[in-house]
Amino acid sequence: MLTDAIHKIRYKIPIGTHFFEVDLFQKENAGLIIAEIELNSELDEFDVPEWLGEEVTGNNKYYNSYISKNPFSTW
Repeated sequence: MLTDAIHKIRYKIPIGTHFFEVDLFQKENAGLIIAEIELNSELDEFDVPEWLGEEVTGNNKYYNSYISKNPFSTW
């Protein structure tokens, strides 16, 4: 099944010994920014940057499959 394309710019930002992947969404999802960090385990500690917002892990609303059908501009 084909879905609508999602347009975004991804930045890889080093913070301490980790990297955050920050997605700035474009077009109908403009204004949505999602940051993700890959950890080795749940116990892995990391520096929390000041710009980091609300935790949305596990919230289906922020999955690409959701926003491709329900653009951020309609929230």
